[in-house]
Amino acid sequence: MSSDSRKRVVCTGMGVITPVADGHEPLLDALLAGQSSIDRWRFFDDKRVYSKVGGDLSDYDSTAKLSGLVERIPAEVGTRLRKIFRGAPMSTRLSMLCAVDAWLDAGLPFEGGDFAERTAVIVGGHNLGERYLIDNFKTFQEEPDWIDAHAALLTLDTDHAGSVSEVLGSRGAQFTVGGACASTNIALRCAVDEIRHHGHDRVVVVGPTFDFSAMGLHAMGLMGAITFQSFNDAPAKASRPYDTAREGFVPSHGTAVLIMESHEVAEARGAAMHGEVLAVVATSDGNHQPNPSTQGQARTITQTLRRAGIAPQEVDFVSAHATSTPLGDISELAAIREAFGTHASRLKINAPKSMLGHTCWSAPAVETVAALGQMRRGRLHASINVENLDPAVDLDVCSDGPVDHEVDVFLKNAFGFGGTNCCALWKRVR
Repeated sequence: MSSDSRKRVVCTGMGVITPVADGHEPLLDALLAGQSSIDRWRFFDDKRVYSKVGGDLSDYDSTAKLSGLVERIPAEVGTRLRKIFRGAPMSTRLSMLCAVDAWLDAGLPFEGGDFAERTAVIVGGHNLGERYLIDNFKTFQEEPDWIDAHAALLTLDTDHAGSVSEVLGSRGAQFTVGGACASTNIALRCAVDEIRHHGHDRVVVVGPTFDFSAMGLHAMGLMGAITFQSFNDAPAKASRPYDTAREGFVPSHGTAVLIMESHEVAEARGAAMHGEVLAVVATSDGNHQPNPSTQGQARTITQTLRRAGIAPQEVDFVSAHATSTPLGDISELAAIREAFGTHASRLKINAPKSMLGHTCWSAPAVETVAALGQMRRGRLHASINVENLDPAVDLDVCSDGPVDHEVDVFLKNAFGFGGTNCCALWKRVR
């Protein structure tokens, strides 16, 4: 196996499914138009649950999506996909569909042999099927023999990696990594390592949907992490990073897949390249609590710039973590000021969660798809719902609407509960 820390790594394929749009170009169109994913939850109706709003894919027509994809892939691949799809939980279904979408976007063949052995699958996320698990537990309480007979397998996070690998026919490494809301940036970090140091030509990075349960949502409400006080009757206004009325993040479904390849391999096959990842750095705050650390976030950003050999003034844009929490949004901006110094005032910063909500484990991947699209078009979406800008916000957070902005280098921030920080630096491929 070759090992080369200088090997360039690029994104050649993207797939994304969100409540507001399906596919990376429609998603970008929706974000530039200021469209929100957030509505009232449809998968439960329980007045006891405080928070009623989120980005809901529980009724997404995955069968129609499947039918459309099967027409575009080899018959044997379609047969595998249909077979696994039939018994898969909602979240795993979306991961498989999104992976095939991204594979097609990358223009990759469905081959075996050495090609398959040099393709890895890495899933970012954990505890993914919360609703599936709880629904089966409710059935178990009524009659144990009525539960899904495959629940012992399908409740494992490895089901995503195994299912995607089987559909695509990959035979390289497959595993799952978790870091709460930084999970898919951490998976991207692992993908870079697999290509540079472990002999893989490409890695399928899967950002799966976290299938929330009503119980889990209520627990987050009790903890004070998510919005429920003011916007249950105005869902589209609930996610409002940087606004004085923000009161907590808005949970949302969303899946995204990135196909990462060696630049050398991608160039040799004439692949289009969405962007090049320069560095991905992970750190921790040494604190299991969910409170953010300005110092930890600034340290992570600074290390990412140094690892990439990029000066602060070379960065054009930050796709912020910005979850719409009173403490978190300001903490991140303080970290950006600390890491970028005087250049911070010249940065453009936006908050994709203002429209997408917080897709949790998949958020870094979903938002990277949006950021790569913005870099390609040279136009940044707004941070919506900023009706009264917090006086503590003294950087350009794109609160006045979409803006034309040439981007060569951007930073994608991701910070997870439990003191987990992971930042990725991307550049345009010229």
